Amino acid sequence: MTSPRAPRRLIVNADDFGRSEAVNEAVIRAHREGILTSASLMVNEPAAREAAALARENPRLGVGLHLTLLLGRSALPLERIPGLVDARQEFCAGPVRAGLRFFFQRSLFEQLRAEVHAQFDRFRATGLPLDHVNGHLHLHLHPTIFRILMSDAAQLGLGRLRLTFDPFWLNLRLASGRLSYRLAHAVIFHLLALRARPVLRRRAFRHTRAVFGLLQNGRVNEAYLSRLLARLPPGDSELYSHPSLGESRDEFEALVSPSVRRLAGQFGIKLIRYQDL
Repeated sequence: MTSPRAPRRLIVNADDFGRSEAVNEAVIRAHREGILTSASLMVNEPAAREAAALARENPRLGVGLHLTLLLGRSALPLERIPGLVDARQEFCAGPVRAGLRFFFQRSLFEQLRAEVHAQFDRFRATGLPLDHVNGHLHLHLHPTIFRILMSDAAQLGLGRLRLTFDPFWLNLRLASGRLSYRLAHAVIFHLLALRARPVLRRRAFRHTRAVFGLLQNGRVNEAYLSRLLARLPPGDSELYSHPSLGESRDEFEALVSPSVRRLAGQFGIKLIRYQDL
């Protein structure tokens, strides 16, 4: 239990780093000009090499692996993982279908393990220190993927992981609308976090108590962020968003807002990275 007097520390993370040049520029600007402290790299996407180069120019930016096993490209070719990708090396686009297949089709286990290791290898090849690991659409908490990560953690160099737990009752006070979406995702990820938390505790993995952004789904705007900073619980938390100079520009503008920066200082919130936990 975290003491009510514990300092409030916040990791501000950008998912999908490397997905496009517009995302990369937003991430770097949000880090230099705003409150962004870390980013999660999609190592197989078109702008991944540029993202890694930009990260090396900004060593205070904590960079982790955004493990991608759906809605993206693979590291391995079709002949190595025929059950996971098509001829273009693209994963399934349906999260529910992919999740069910990964759970019930045991023949996919070794293919998934091989792809997970290949993505870690690609991240290692960037030369960047691994700040953290999470999954595209939080698939790292899927029972099968989580099992791979835990069993191979030492080999992968894994010690810090996003435990996706967005407090539902607090979210109700911070935002409105899309109640069915928010409730469904709260239930799913509360159950996944409940299963994963004791495993991470036994193995001394570092993670935050809460992760904000899940129940917003692309609506981490300035109004939401301002309300969150005022009500941020004591201890360590993470806020993630998807800043871009294209389709998610409002999330970028929230991260670079002078008002938001002032609020973080006013409420005594220390901005950190996963490696600072």
